Amino acid sequence: MKLKKLFFASILTIAAYGTVQAQNTQVIAHRGFWKTDGSAQNSIAALVKADSINCYGSEFDVWLTADNKLIVDHDGVFKGVRMETSTEKECTSIILNNGENLPTLKQYLSKAKQLKTRLILELKAHKTPEQETRAVKQIVKMIKKMGLADRTEYITFSRHACKEFIRLAPKGTPVYYLEGDLSPKELKEWGCAGPDYHLSVFKKHPEWIKECHDLGMKVNAWTVNDAKDMEWLIGEGVDFITTNEPVLLQEILKRK
Repeated sequence: MKLKKLFFASILTIAAYGTVQAQNTQVIAHRGFWKTDGSAQNSIAALVKADSINCYGSEFDVWLTADNKLIVDHDGVFKGVRMETSTEKECTSIILNNGENLPTLKQYLSKAKQLKTRLILELKAHKTPEQETRAVKQIVKMIKKMGLADRTEYITFSRHACKEFIRLAPKGTPVYYLEGDLSPKELKEWGCAGPDYHLSVFKKHPEWIKECHDLGMKVNAWTVNDAKDMEWLIGEGVDFITTNEPVLLQEILKRK
């Protein structure tokens, strides 16, 4: 009888542990929730729609233009316009697939103030460190001025920009590194909140997930659109999954 009780207790413990892991994994909509009617990647509508389905966060990309303005866009060259060498006016004249104009960061944040979802701001890697420093300074200042500092997290592929966010953002602001070429120990030494690495990096180094947690860091994986990959990451206990399929991920998490 005692053995049976111990067996069932063990099963319940394992099940409960899996449930806790699932509850701890949060959904981040990659470039907003754009795979739905009336939306487009990095559009204000995508931000609103990510908020409407209660995503933990909505990820978006930021460039500094030639006239030192901040705009929201992913590609360095989009619809024939090169972000770094074009003016704000030239960039924002681009029409997105849902009919919106490409937004400025200020426009994007103005809408975000009305919402609850966290802002996962990626600064794109620019040609020079000087450009990146100017961008970081402007971003941090704007975020603070608009009262969004406590809802914003920063991510970047650039080592320089990553260190600048850590240096200039309010103490305790989560800053994640994207490139995938630094170990958990190195990220901790930098002062990062953790890695935000491509799924393939964690497939190659699954031990890094536990190492990060042991060091007090959190783990984000991108861009995960396949159900099996989502299941694997949830099972490994990652804190965040960035996806183009936020509804699918939410459904999987609900079943846990």
